[in-house]
Amino acid sequence: MRRQPAPGRSRVNDPDATRGRVLDAAAELFQLRGYNATSTHELVSKAGVTSGALHHHFRSKKDIGLAVLRERVAPAVKKTWIDPVQSSRTATEGILTAFDQVASSLARRKVVLGCPLNNLAIELSLVDPDFRQVVREIYDGWRESLAQRLSSEFEQIDAEAAATFVVASYSGAIALAKSEQDPSPLKACAQQLERTMRQWRRRSRRS
Repeated sequence: MRRQPAPGRSRVNDPDATRGRVLDAAAELFQLRGYNATSTHELVSKAGVTSGALHHHFRSKKDIGLAVLRERVAPAVKKTWIDPVQSSRTATEGILTAFDQVASSLARRKVVLGCPLNNLAIELSLVDPDFRQVVREIYDGWRESLAQRLSSEFEQIDAEAAATFVVASYSGAIALAKSEQDPSPLKACAQQLERTMRQWRRRSRRS
């Protein structure tokens, strides 16, 4: 008789699903509690897998953390920021849409856990060069996508510096929103960015 997996455990013949469940659990726990405060025992329990299955896919908790950044956080940045800006009619519209969608989502959830990338960057970049490198790659991709759109809309600005300004504005606003458990800082920051982008547009028209 074929042995059935224990309740809540992944099927041993579906390694991709097992790996995905570990990453989903890790992404959630790292966002809720932080990387350092999350144990591998908690990851095993949350994912519903065995310790052996977890270690089959990941040699260490650090490997899980790096995979979360590459396979969960980076796609989230793409979905939340890069895609809306790239698909919008203008960079201004895309940036303001991203702010609005995040603020609206936080208001519906009634809890602000912060930006997953920002949270892990603050916690891990200083203490581990491998984490710092992956975090930097994600931020660089985010800023490059913004700079590309900004340069096509505003001729008389430093697009790379402007993109850094937008990312830093969002990161600071979401940190404030987390500390206050209120999305209002995101709305206030978006309003100030809109005014700034109007100034950029006027400057470009005068050129």
